[in-house]
Amino acid sequence: MKAFLILEDGTVFSGTSIGAEREVISEIVFNTSMTGYLEVLTDPSYAGQAVTMTYPLIGNYGICYKDMESLKAWPDGFIVRELSRMPSNFRCEDTIQKFLVDNNIPGIAGIDTRALAKILREKGTMNGMITTNENYNLEEVLPKIKEYTVSGVVKKVTCKEKSVLNGDGFKVALLDFGAKKNIARSLNNRGCEVTIYPAETKAEEILASNPDGIMLSNGPGDPKECTEIIEELKKLYASDVPMFAICLGHQLMALATGADTHKLKYGHRGANHPVKDLKTGRVYISSQNHGYVVDETTLDPNVANPAFENVNDKTNEGLEYVGKNIFTVQFHPEACAGPQDTAYLFDRFIDMMKMKKEEQ
Repeated sequence: MKAFLILEDGTVFSGTSIGAEREVISEIVFNTSMTGYLEVLTDPSYAGQAVTMTYPLIGNYGICYKDMESLKAWPDGFIVRELSRMPSNFRCEDTIQKFLVDNNIPGIAGIDTRALAKILREKGTMNGMITTNENYNLEEVLPKIKEYTVSGVVKKVTCKEKSVLNGDGFKVALLDFGAKKNIARSLNNRGCEVTIYPAETKAEEILASNPDGIMLSNGPGDPKECTEIIEELKKLYASDVPMFAICLGHQLMALATGADTHKLKYGHRGANHPVKDLKTGRVYISSQNHGYVVDETTLDPNVANPAFENVNDKTNEGLEYVGKNIFTVQFHPEACAGPQDTAYLFDRFIDMMKMKKEEQ
């Protein structure tokens, strides 16, 4: 069946329908990873967006359900150059096309994703429609496409109730703004008992549990929309509990302490983004998925200092907080899928909790 991707600037790509046969309007973004498409599809940070994979062949190793980063898929749509119809891998349990159908995700294959990525890179992220309606009317659909906004997505993706991963080490409270499974797993593998809380949990409840550390997760959408969460983070910041934040959590902590954020032209999404540690000068390859960034010019040097920067565009990739046991990063040190270069940051968080414990 034919399918069409219509961008808000009027550009139309024609291809083949994959996945669910339904029409969707969403924000169109691109990911430069060569592998890890299942992790991309199950990353809650993609809620409200349709993902374009720039690598030309997707699905060649099929689906292994153990690799899912959440219980379901989150993107509104999936856009690929070529979808492998015959996966080959000893861990393969299913095909990607069946996974898309089962998760009600519409998509399009057979389009020039390199050309699409170039448009998004030059003009910026824009909205688009995936449709199988061959009789679409551009004059009718373009106003609808332009009206779309990503909103309310943190409430959509967060867990509904508290849960615990048992461990015999430090007690960590993980605030779930759309957390990937490997964040909790990375802590649990280091012996931590991880209590996962819904995004809008009150600071008083978290602090009453006497955690040794607090983890703020990744998540989707505009951080400035999360006004109630930011108010609770101000209270957590005022405590003396060691904190580590990733992606959206990094942005929310910056907003809670007086800094500002803004939307990037086309964001950073992929498993191959270089970041520099500003203390050591060492460069790491990181996994990233974000469309917003902390504006360094709005930082109060008495509150926080830049710790990492993006090598490509010099945007902020991490902060160290002055006089606090708090550090935050824009990239994904749990990197699933992606390079393991920055997994050491979880060990740094463990060391912070250990030092705090020894002081008491």
